[in-house]
Amino acid sequence: MELTARVALITGGKRIGAVIARELAACGVDVALGYARSKAEADEASDIVRAAGRRSATFAADLSRPEAASALVQSVVNTFGRLDILINMASVYVRKPFADLTAADWDANINVDLRAAFLCAHAAAPHLRAQGGGRIVNFSDWVARSGRPRYIGYVPYYVAKAGIIALTEALALELAPDNILVNAIAPGPIVAPPGTTEAESRAVEEATPLGRWGGEMEIAKAVLALLASDFVTGETIRVDGGRHLK
Repeated sequence: MELTARVALITGGKRIGAVIARELAACGVDVALGYARSKAEADEASDIVRAAGRRSATFAADLSRPEAASALVQSVVNTFGRLDILINMASVYVRKPFADLTAADWDANINVDLRAAFLCAHAAAPHLRAQGGGRIVNFSDWVARSGRPRYIGYVPYYVAKAGIIALTEALALELAPDNILVNAIAPGPIVAPPGTTEAESRAVEEATPLGRWGGEMEIAKAVLALLASDFVTGETIRVDGGRHLK
């Protein structure tokens, strides 16, 4: 896909999402950013896009509500006049022991980590089709891509991220006739979560064959590679420094 003058929607403008937005802008893409609570971070990412000479806007969207997905997509189209790329990054990541999980906890994860990706894709597909095709990039997790859970306390998160892989494959098949390519990225140790201790960070490095955290740019590179390809669809690409090998 030629990226110049395309319009991308990223659901999530913090950390990795902000770096992806910056790199898309450098390639000539106009970028819309959806956010639930991180308005300041989304606005900062939007400012970076505009500084690169591209259009940008931020939109509040609580994707735990089913109607928010279609409203977000329509707002982007109303503002920019088109939509070519959807990057589903909105996610909930909370550790809670299985014995303490409630139906509300389950829904909080599944609704954002899985259902929102489906609903955003469903809303975006007609607009991508109208442009002669497009790209959807979903976000899974290296643990789910490896086919087995490794950490306790993340039952709904793991299920949702495994579901993203299935969703990606199913959408790739459904949307191929419209030249809409659908892939996913499964990040590994990219950036340390807030609150990570120095000892915990070192342990991750030691468990990763490449011996380091990847950094946000490695995910941006993977996104750009998937957008550039015209013949890769239905794939979930691990970006984990070989972490799954140990």
